[in-house]
Amino acid sequence: MGIPVWVMRGDEIAVESATRRDAGPLEGHPNADALGSQTRAYTGEAAAQNAAAVGALDWETLAETVRGCTRCALHATRTQTVFGVGRRNAELMIIGEAPGAEEDRQGEPFVGPAGQLLNAMLRAINLRREDVYIANILKCRPPHNRDPRPEEASTCTPYLNRQMELLRPRVILALGRIAGQWLLQSELPIGRLRGQVLKYGDAGVPLVVTYHPAYLLRSPLAKGKTWQDLCLVRDLVESHR
Repeated sequence: MGIPVWVMRGDEIAVESATRRDAGPLEGHPNADALGSQTRAYTGEAAAQNAAAVGALDWETLAETVRGCTRCALHATRTQTVFGVGRRNAELMIIGEAPGAEEDRQGEPFVGPAGQLLNAMLRAINLRREDVYIANILKCRPPHNRDPRPEEASTCTPYLNRQMELLRPRVILALGRIAGQWLLQSELPIGRLRGQVLKYGDAGVPLVVTYHPAYLLRSPLAKGKTWQDLCLVRDLVESHR
């Protein structure tokens, strides 16, 4: 499938347009042009070779590889990579789009206010943070918390794919429009992706898309719809026990 063009639309447009800026990945960096071309270079045969190499890594080697990754321009502006956290045999895998400022500082996904809300969402369906595995599509923070770019996501996706292969989740929860669109390779707005059980990959892993916790902090009226999505997740997880 082709890479979707991410267009702000639907329920999240007001919040995302106010909080995201389309700043260059290396704005102000002295080697911006050279480093920017590096991301574009990892296509075709090079991308296939990288994906094949990553596909042979175990958890520890994968984490170490991500920690030292320089395959896209974002490495020049990060504080540290954000690999993922949680049980490595969890039934539920939660996937967001990219680290924010606090995640970049701490090296852990979904910390700070959005992470606290995610923890509360999990408790509402009788799960703890330590019961699940949490990761992002990107392992480095985009400057100014702008949207991930398709070439950045393409470069980083082999790491996420390998995490999924090692984890073998029974259920996937995608948080936010961008995560849902990327995983499903869809251009549909989040309002049309959420509220149902979709299938991910050749194995058809059940996947539910819901609103990002950061969006819910600004738009609490959407929490009712999110609760419906969480109930779907709860039922799917319980069906595998």
